[in-house]
Amino acid sequence: MASDVGGTEGGVQSIGMPQLDFMSYSNQIFWLGITLVIIYFILSRVALPRIESILTERQSVISSDIAKAESLTELVKKSEEEYEKKLAETKAEAQNIAANTRLEIQNNLKSATERADEEIATKLTEAEQQILEIRAEAKSSVNSVAAEVAEQLVITMLGEVDREIIKASIQSRLKM
Repeated sequence: MASDVGGTEGGVQSIGMPQLDFMSYSNQIFWLGITLVIIYFILSRVALPRIESILTERQSVISSDIAKAESLTELVKKSEEEYEKKLAETKAEAQNIAANTRLEIQNNLKSATERADEEIATKLTEAEQQILEIRAEAKSSVNSVAAEVAEQLVITMLGEVDREIIKASIQSRLKM
C-alpha cells in the first residue's frame, strides 16, 4: 500500500512529525520532566561536585602560588636591600683603600724626592769641590806654564835671563 501524506495507515491518521502532534503533548511533557529531573540529579550529585572540587583545588593552588610569590617578593626585596647595603660598604671601603694608597704613594714619592735631593746636593757639593780643585790646579799650571813660556821667549829673544825675575814678573801680572 502506498501511503500519502495525510493518509491513514491502519486506521491512524499520521500528520507528520510526532513532536507537533497536539494529542501527544502531555506524554511529551511528562517525559521531558522526568528527563530534566534525572539530568538535574546527575549534575547535582556527580558532575557539579567534581567541578566544584576542581575549582576549589584550583583556587587553593592559585592562593598558595600567590602567597609563595608574595614571600619571594619580600625575600627579593630583602636581598636587594642587603645587596645595596653591601655595595655601599664595598664602595666606601674601596674609596678608603684608594685614598690610603694615594697617601702612601705620595709619602713614598716625597721621601724618594728628598733622598734624591740629598744625593743631588751631595754630588753638587762634591762637583763644586772638584771644580775648585781643578781651578786651583789650573791656576798653578797656568803660572808654571806661563813662567816656562815666558822664560823660553825671553831666552829665545834675549839669551839667558834670571828665572826668578821672570817668575816675579809673571806673578805680579797674574795678580792684577
